[in-house]
This record gives sequence, C-alpha cells and structure tokens, in this order.
Amino acid sequence: MKNESLWSGRFRKGLHPLAKRFSSSIAIDARLYAEDITGSIAHITMLASSSIVSQEECHTIVTALEAIRNEIENGALQLNAEEEDVHLAIERLLIERVGEVGGKLHTARSRNDQVALDERLYLKKVLPQLQRSVRGLQVALLTQAEAHKETIVPGYTHMQHAQPVLLAHHLLAYLPMLDRDHERLGDCLRRLDTSPLGAAAFAGTSFPIDREHAASLLGFSGVMLNSIDAVSARDHLVECIADCSILAMHLSRLAEELVLWSTSEFGFVEMGDEVTTGSSIMPQKKNPDMAELVRGKTGKVYGALVALLTTMKALPLAYNRDMQEDKEPLFDALDTVGDCTTIMTLILEHSHFQCERMERACENDMLLATEIADYLTRKGMPFRSAHTTTGQLIAYAENQKKALAAVELAELKTFSPLFEGDVSDVLSNKASIAAKRSLGSTSYQSVTEQIVYWQNILK
Repeated sequence: MKNESLWSGRFRKGLHPLAKRFSSSIAIDARLYAEDITGSIAHITMLASSSIVSQEECHTIVTALEAIRNEIENGALQLNAEEEDVHLAIERLLIERVGEVGGKLHTARSRNDQVALDERLYLKKVLPQLQRSVRGLQVALLTQAEAHKETIVPGYTHMQHAQPVLLAHHLLAYLPMLDRDHERLGDCLRRLDTSPLGAAAFAGTSFPIDREHAASLLGFSGVMLNSIDAVSARDHLVECIADCSILAMHLSRLAEELVLWSTSEFGFVEMGDEVTTGSSIMPQKKNPDMAELVRGKTGKVYGALVALLTTMKALPLAYNRDMQEDKEPLFDALDTVGDCTTIMTLILEHSHFQCERMERACENDMLLATEIADYLTRKGMPFRSAHTTTGQLIAYAENQKKALAAVELAELKTFSPLFEGDVSDVLSNKASIAAKRSLGSTSYQSVTEQIVYWQNILK
C-alpha cells in the first residue's frame, strides 16, 4: 500500500518520478487539510446514517480522522510531501491507522467533488476573516476622519487644485468603497454556499446517499443541483479573486495618495517609524515602503485573476486536471489582499496628518473660483455666463499678481455689475465648505452626518 497509488489497480507500471513531481499539488493544497478532514467526517457520517457503512465503521474512521487533524494542527504530524495531493495523503494515513475499513471512506465520493467541497469550505472560513480585516481598515479611516473634522485640505481633480474640502471628507470617501468590497465578499459567500459533495466524479452515484444531510452537517444552505456543474464550476473562485482585485485596487489608490502626500513637495502626512524604512546609503531617507508594497502587490492579485480565467476559459465539461491549477492563484490572491488590508490599517494607525501644511496649501484662493461663479449665479446670471466671467476674473487677478480677495470691488464690477460688497463672504475656505448644501457634500454638517452614519455601521 505504501508504495502504490490509491488508483494503481488498472496500471501495470508506476508513474515516472518526473511525472509524479510534475503532477503533485500537495505543496499547494496541503493547507486544505482541515477542510478535507471536515468534509470526510461529514461524508462518512452521512454514509452511516444512510446504512451504507456501519456505525462502528463510522466511529472508527471519524476517531482516526480527528486524531490526524489534531496531530497536524499541533505539529506532531506532517503530510508526506511525496504524495500526489492532500486528499490522498490523508486517506493513506487513515488506512495505515485503521486498516482496510479506512478504504470505505471514499464510497460514493470522488476527488472531483472532494476538492470542490474543500475549496468551498475554505472560502467559507477565510472570506469572513477578510471581511473583518476590511472593517478594521474602515475603523482606522473613520478614526482619522473623526480627528480631522475641521482640517481643510485642497481637493484635487486631474491632480490640480480644485476646491477646498475637509480632510475628513476625503478620508470618508474610502469607507463606501471598502463597504462595497465587504458586500461583494458577502455576495460571493452567498453564491458559493451550496455543497457539491455527492456529485462523485461528475455523474452522481448509485449509492442511496443523502446529499442534503451531508450539506447540513457542513453548514451549507443547500446542494448543487447538477452533478456536472458541481465538479466543474470554478466561477465562485473567479468571483472571489475578482473581488480581491477590486479591493486591492482600492487599497492601492489609498496607498498611492499616502505615498504622494508624504513627499517633501506635499508634506501632508508623516508615516510613523513602524511602517517606514530607511536607505542603505542616504541617512536622511524615510521611505513609505509598506504603502509602496501595497501598491506593488496589487499586480499579483490582478495576475491571479487572469491566471484562473485563462485556465478555465477553454475547459470542456466536466472535470479536467487543469483545474488543479486553481488553488495557487486563489491562495495567493487571498493571502496578498489580506496582508495588504492589514498593513494599510497599520499605516493609518501610525500616520500623522500635517494640518498646518494642508491649510497653507489652501492659501491659493483660486480654489474659490467656483464660489465666485456660484455667487454670480445666485445673483441671477446664467451659470455658463458666470463661469466665463469668473474665468476672465481669474486671468485678470493672475496677470495683476493679486489674490482674489485682494481684487477691489470696483475692479470686480468691471467684470459684472452683479458684484456687491457681500462677495467677500464667499472668499474664504471655511465659508466655501460651510456653504455646501447638497447631501454627501464636504460641508461641516454633512461630514458630521457621514461620521455618525459610519459610527453606527461599524460600532
């Protein structure tokens, strides 16, 4: 038994050592040992309840499987790296411990539905963990927003100064992005929450199994209704990696802003020593390496998505060995985006925003050009005309090397008789922010409402 494959009965010769190494996946799928054993326990329990195996045989197998799982978890046992995959490694260990009765575990089951089950069980475990990490990052952003409800920063479009906004408003923009990521992961969980176990190789089985019972034991909401689909579907893995890719994109955008804002040219944020590194040659350097790595690792997640899509794009039904290659991109994407989410949380927790530097950057009152256009519009001028008039005024002020607030009322009236003394009321950053009326704007009131909303969501 030790020197034979569990499927060797039909073959006269053993697998070539090179082919054996080439086809082995245990280095990748060994992390599924817990899910594999959990699925096996549910399967043998169902077989016993359906009188396909005896209760005594079930007890013997379950006891041995639980012992194997405990020994792997506490480090007393390592799976044989020479095995083909985690499924055969565990089954071989079982048979070595309990004898031929262990061979009954695979009754009415194939590795095809077994691996499909293990992957779904794995995602049911790790996706809620990733959702919790997303929530942790949202909390870190909210904490910074709460501390900066009064801090004004230039808002940007096209990487150019646009209008003044509250720093809190800018940071809060990432919370709904991350909330959609959280929702997408939950949607993926709901769609994969059906059990493929019992589909066997792809056509089902002649044994009178109870698939619903096994699914219930494993915590699934139901079973997959088509046995071919059950073993050949991998769209839930594609969806998972796609969700990870969108999350990674959001993390990368946040990382990029923090990298940019930490430069000498911006000076808007200083990241703590806990999340920065130095230079091997330039003693003065404090490099935002963790944020840069988040930005860089995003490409790995995208690559995992393309890899799995490419693997699946031309596979006829049902199972094909190509599908063995689904695990590495899945694990890599989940590991990478999980680490990146945690690191971004750590970066925010150890970052100090330079409020005075931000507010000095707003002293260019050309940021208030839109307020002038809105002022003229409220006086009765059509907005398009107000936009043109304000543009002409900006060109004049720049030519005269004057700030908008320094342009005299008499000068303003040469552009429009609608200008009056109250124009000075709109020519401050605080006034600009306070004047906003639309829902979800950067006004003090709106930002406070947004903070309260997220406090209720995240508490």
